[in-house]
Amino acid sequence: MNGILPLWKERGMTSHDCVFKLRKILKTKKVGHTGTLDPGVEGVLPICIGQATRIAEYLTDTGKTYEAVISIGRTTTTEDAEGETVAQDETFKSWNRAQILQALESLTGEIEQTPPMFSAVKVNGKRLYEYARAGQTVERPTRKITIYELELLDDAQKFEGEEVHFSIRIKCSKGTYIRTLAVQIGEALGFPAHMHELVRTASGTFTKENCLTLAEVAELMEAGQSQQFLLPVEYALSDYPYIEITADIEKQIFNGQVLPIHALLKEHDKIVYGVAGRAFAVYIAHPTKLDQMKPDKMFPELD
Repeated sequence: MNGILPLWKERGMTSHDCVFKLRKILKTKKVGHTGTLDPGVEGVLPICIGQATRIAEYLTDTGKTYEAVISIGRTTTTEDAEGETVAQDETFKSWNRAQILQALESLTGEIEQTPPMFSAVKVNGKRLYEYARAGQTVERPTRKITIYELELLDDAQKFEGEEVHFSIRIKCSKGTYIRTLAVQIGEALGFPAHMHELVRTASGTFTKENCLTLAEVAELMEAGQSQQFLLPVEYALSDYPYIEITADIEKQIFNGQVLPIHALLKEHDKIVYGVAGRAFAVYIAHPTKLDQMKPDKMFPELD
């Protein structure tokens, strides 16, 4: 069993919970997820099965799309609705639509984020959430991420109240913490804030429309219809140029040899070589030899 399962992760489960259950449902151990989603978040979670686990990192690195409800007036230990209140401002607040849009615009593009203490980022060999659970706070590395688009989903012209909520759609790079972005939006508006709700609606080329729940996967497996939910490895590689293997390079490609660099690698970070549309190898620019390229992943056993 090789391929990618676009799973709809339900609230209350960790990404690891999904992998554990799928190993039982699919009766295979070679199952891996493509990036953690917090238990309180539902949404698109591509799962790699069999040889597809070799490209899990490619899927982890892709951009994501989320829909979130931002709450202005209170911030928490976890930066979401599940944490304990850290700061609260109960004064009456009022913004017009243009002011909200201006705050979102100020956070669009390349910005810096400091990961929250309740996150899986490692510092000195330990996850930040391990320090947080022990009541410790440590210095965290600030990193740059990209917000490609911040769209206000509410139609209101006025946003008023002691605690103000509004919905946004976020298209962002890997490594973005939407919880932290919610706090940053609050800072742009001058008040404490947290992420009230979150749904991941897309991960790379995978969308909600592609996805199945665990229950639906189990039903299809019982009916002997695994082909109904497994997408080929090529689906996840569709963003990269595909090149049919020709006789003059067949032996070198099949042996995983270094080759003269292809012109397409000047425009793309990866190219895919295959036979009759089936991927066999992914090539990248050689890290030290500027005029050459090398295989990054190979799939010799794919049917």
